[in-house]
Amino acid sequence: MPLTPWREIVTPHRDIATGRYHQAEFAANLGEVIAGNADTEYQDPIEFFDRTYLTAGMQRLLATAVKQITGKDGEPVVQLKTAFGGGKTHSMLALYHLLRGEADATQMEGAEQILNTAEVNELPTARFAVIVGTALNPARTQKVNGITTRTLWGNIAAQLGGQDGYAIIKTADKKSVAPGADDLTTLLNEFGPAIILIDELVAYTRNIYNVNGLPAGSFDANLTFVQALTEAVKNAEQSQLVASIPESDIEIGGKAGQEALARIQHTIGRLEGIWRPVDADEGFEIVRRRLFSPVKDQTAHDAVCRAFTQLYDENPSDFPVECRDAPYLDRLRRAYPIHPELFDRLYDDWSPLENFQKTRGVLRFMAAVIHHLWINEDRAPLILPSSIPLDSPHVREELLRYLPENWNAVVDKDVDGNRSEPRAIDEANTRFGEISAARRVARTIFMGSAPHGSEQAVRGLEEMRIRLGTVQLDEHVSVFNDATKRLTDRLTHLYTRAQRYWYDTHPNLRRTMEDRAAKLEPELVETEIVRRLKCHPLFRPQFSKFKRRFAVEIL
Repeated sequence: MPLTPWREIVTPHRDIATGRYHQAEFAANLGEVIAGNADTEYQDPIEFFDRTYLTAGMQRLLATAVKQITGKDGEPVVQLKTAFGGGKTHSMLALYHLLRGEADATQMEGAEQILNTAEVNELPTARFAVIVGTALNPARTQKVNGITTRTLWGNIAAQLGGQDGYAIIKTADKKSVAPGADDLTTLLNEFGPAIILIDELVAYTRNIYNVNGLPAGSFDANLTFVQALTEAVKNAEQSQLVASIPESDIEIGGKAGQEALARIQHTIGRLEGIWRPVDADEGFEIVRRRLFSPVKDQTAHDAVCRAFTQLYDENPSDFPVECRDAPYLDRLRRAYPIHPELFDRLYDDWSPLENFQKTRGVLRFMAAVIHHLWINEDRAPLILPSSIPLDSPHVREELLRYLPENWNAVVDKDVDGNRSEPRAIDEANTRFGEISAARRVARTIFMGSAPHGSEQAVRGLEEMRIRLGTVQLDEHVSVFNDATKRLTDRLTHLYTRAQRYWYDTHPNLRRTMEDRAAKLEPELVETEIVRRLKCHPLFRPQFSKFKRRFAVEIL
């Protein structure tokens, strides 16, 4: 009995299904939310938590904040540090929506679990001061609650306490000199519980590196403020500072960024255990929640997942050993309708690329994939690496934007497209063509071919992983094995070594040899063969007894 296609069990959110999403939507913007200009999924706390999966790191962050502002054993200073696109801003948004008091705990999915972890019965509220470094111009004054401010400390005071709060550090703001920790402690105690969120602090401070006379104050004055603020939050009764610190060179910048990062890290310090980046298994839930509505038919969902584990159990020599372990069934269920192997390729092979934005990059890419599969009425049980429509310009653009331009030609010729060699192989062989075997194998290998750099010791996919990323239920493994061999014989940029397969931008040796051979005239080749045989010591004495044709046959 055929299994239910994924499209009948789960539905993409309307914006994904209709293609009305914008790639910028996957980049949380704290400044836009504070200004009230963000999209509903980020602006509305209920909608935000409906589409947000609370990772282990995020849960600990939120529970710690609840403890801190209720006078329990929390953490006054938290540093969020992950790689580019690792969820720092999204976590700050979760904290902002949870504790602003705009929605009850019962309305925000996961909020009651946070209260249980923090051992608190009611959801507390806090005043927020939010600084987004990239949104502020240190060369200009800022209007905050009708108050003209010059510095970060003036901005924070005006946010927390209006005119009364600003009055506490007014002199320091006017003179662009960092206030003392005592004044800041007074501010926090009078207008607490208070939570201060500072995003893109390195970006802000590097803008004032070696620049004097700005309203924002000097580089040293701002770092002195960070130190004073850290001490004040620790001394205050129920307040917390959460600051995001970049990890990737892209966000840090040049010398100014490096200097700012070093000083800020030394000042704030690292509180290990409060934050950790998203792992691949948590990525399952993040992507599923953001891109898909809840599962409509749990029985059909479970039947598909069990059928795939049965396929792997019954063919132990064809698939990786971990697919037969009990935890793999749970991975299938959590990742549905996307196969875990596709997540593994994205997180293991693509996320190490310098420009790939971790979960944000996965969301951007999978939104394009799911939209294409949805409108083209894909009927597969699961979305595999082989399902990726690399002949779609939008999908291809989302993946190749992280690679050098010469990869476009590789995909056109050897992976997917109207004039690609895998398509020609499928069209010439009915057995392959019925299920697009060659194209699907080529797509799977390409998804495992992201180049991390010259130091990469092991590249490509093993044959078992190719089959895992390609074979749907009720399909014969042998067809894909044969298609893999055919691709190896025909493709220019496909490499194989030690039973691993990958693509590269350089033509492989086989194709280089064949291309050169094709340029030679057969008669010249035959003449050269005869000449070399005549000169060879083994053939020279007896060569006259043989005809040239026989000599050619010997070779």
